[in-house]
Amino acid sequence: MENELMVIENKEIKNLIFTVRGKQVMLDSDVAMLYHYETKKINQTVKRNIQRFPEKFCFKLTEKEIENMWSQFVTTSKLEDNKYRSKKYLPYVFTEQGIAMLSGLLKNEIAIQVSINIMDAFVEMRKFLASNAQVFERLTNIEYKLLEHDKKFNEVFNQLEQEGNIKQKIFFVGEL
Repeated sequence: MENELMVIENKEIKNLIFTVRGKQVMLDSDVAMLYHYETKKINQTVKRNIQRFPEKFCFKLTEKEIENMWSQFVTTSKLEDNKYRSKKYLPYVFTEQGIAMLSGLLKNEIAIQVSINIMDAFVEMRKFLASNAQVFERLTNIEYKLLEHDKKFNEVFNQLEQEGNIKQKIFFVGEL
């Protein structure tokens, strides 16, 4: 059983962590799957203990956030076809602190080990993001520069299309 949990941690848990509203979170259905609970039971636990789950621990996604997740990640099948999720309700997401709080409330034999694995995955993701922060910043800067260049190219092409604005034509060697 412990080997199974390690497989879940190594292959799946990191892929179940997303960034929403600038926070690393896990979908309620993914948490339910890992804990071997129904999503409904996880969400009932949250609602019964709502004072333990401020927004920095757990919050509901909006429809727009779900659409953004679908466009950024291949999670459509996870959200739509997941046996742990009802299509009727918007999903909750849990931050690392929310997972820690939830693990103290669940009365499942594997909850402790799964919680440890989830916490380890959050820590590894945080370390990865911190160690690659400069790379991400540089990529963002490059992306902004490319957008600026695209705008300038579009301006040049628009000017070239309007022949009335061209006062002098350019000829290359051998052209008439």
